[in-house]
Amino acid sequence: MNSRSATPDGAKTISIVGLGGSLRPTSSSRAALKVALDGATDAGAMVDLLDIRQLNLPMYDPSSNDMPKSVSRLVDTVYTADGMIWSSPLYQGSISGSFKNALDWLILLGDREPPHLTDKVIGLISVAGGTQGLQAVNTMEFIVRALRAWAVPLVVPIPQSWQAFEDTGRPANPQIEEPLKTLGEEVVRVTRRIAQKEVTDPGAVCAAAVARLARLVSR
Repeated sequence: MNSRSATPDGAKTISIVGLGGSLRPTSSSRAALKVALDGATDAGAMVDLLDIRQLNLPMYDPSSNDMPKSVSRLVDTVYTADGMIWSSPLYQGSISGSFKNALDWLILLGDREPPHLTDKVIGLISVAGGTQGLQAVNTMEFIVRALRAWAVPLVVPIPQSWQAFEDTGRPANPQIEEPLKTLGEEVVRVTRRIAQKEVTDPGAVCAAAVARLARLVSR
């Protein structure tokens, strides 16, 4: 999945990479990620999808110097991205092993400049068969901070994923589609502000966004 859109004012096109899915052939977390990337495309971003199933990454082994093509693609694509959207299923109260393995490989970005995911903006999605998807989001937020990135305050935990998407992979109703697309748009909005040097303190922007969302909820 790759799409390029130019911004109306000729500004630098923002690159957003989606990482996620599962090893399941029909993955609801992958379906959710695609919808969020549609929102990023609508907001004028260039998007790319790193599908966990298609990447077929080996287990991360810190003692190995082997660099498969799948790992090179993951690391290089993430490094050049301006922002990301992550999507994981909830397994045993946390993110899936295959998704965590992909994130473990990002340790190879530690030698880049800037290192890790410094100042990249990341949107978070989780899907769960039950109702506790926020636990996976919480885990991802810890990892975002460890990699020196910024998570947007809007997160999308999707419960009862078995009925959330149609067989085609499209959301079953607007209550699922709209938050996912909004998340994609929000990642692009904040990423663009940082890229255009409108933001010198991403943490303050995230804090302000949290306050804005709190006011909306309290109305």
